[in-house]
Amino acid sequence: MRKKIVAGNWKMNMNLQEGINLAKELNESLTAEKPNCGVVICTPFIHLASIAQFLNQDVVCLGAENCADKEKGAFTGEVSAEMVKSTGAQYVIIGHSERREYYNETPEILKEKVLLALKNDLKVIFCIGETLEEREANKQNEVVRAELEGSVFNLSEEDFRKIVIAYEPIWAIGTGKTATSDQAEEIHAYIRSIIAEKYGNSVADDTTILYGGSCKPSNAPELFAKPDIDGGLIGGASLKAADFMGIIDAWK
Repeated sequence: MRKKIVAGNWKMNMNLQEGINLAKELNESLTAEKPNCGVVICTPFIHLASIAQFLNQDVVCLGAENCADKEKGAFTGEVSAEMVKSTGAQYVIIGHSERREYYNETPEILKEKVLLALKNDLKVIFCIGETLEEREANKQNEVVRAELEGSVFNLSEEDFRKIVIAYEPIWAIGTGKTATSDQAEEIHAYIRSIIAEKYGNSVADDTTILYGGSCKPSNAPELFAKPDIDGGLIGGASLKAADFMGIIDAWK
């Protein structure tokens, strides 16, 4: 059975004290009532070490939102995969559309990041997805295929099994637009089919594929009911404990 996951991506929100308070609240709620899925919170770099100290990672895993494509050295302001791992984090998001778009992260850069994350024993949540323009031109399938081929299909089967895929239609991130559950299921099934083409059915069946794109407590049950949707990568709704818990409860 492949793992069901609800992961929060805090993005550039909340100062350290606010972040600690939210993490504590989630930790308490989820310890009191064990979730029916894996839960991950991906926080800004400066929050990681502080939050790791009191998070019960059997219940809520900690992740970073990014890592550098270099191992170490004279790269002022960068944070390496080894540094992320040393905080106690277990996951890292790589290839988010905001990183691709605003920071010009190419498939080649992302490939390096993935390799360094895996080398440091981090689990990777790898983001793929198309723009509105690409969706309207009906190019979503070729876009997600190219993103997988460009940065993760170089991995051995053993390493690919450490990757969680997050499909995020860029046109539905923070816009309030959501892909319909049928649209989301269709592309999730397609993503699983190209993983099967590359690595075989057993790997494809075991790969967790998350949906990201304005997922909230109201639409999570319908999305998560689809056979190829294994959870969500949650932006805005992960910043309030009640909303995030509402999405996690969709697995009940």
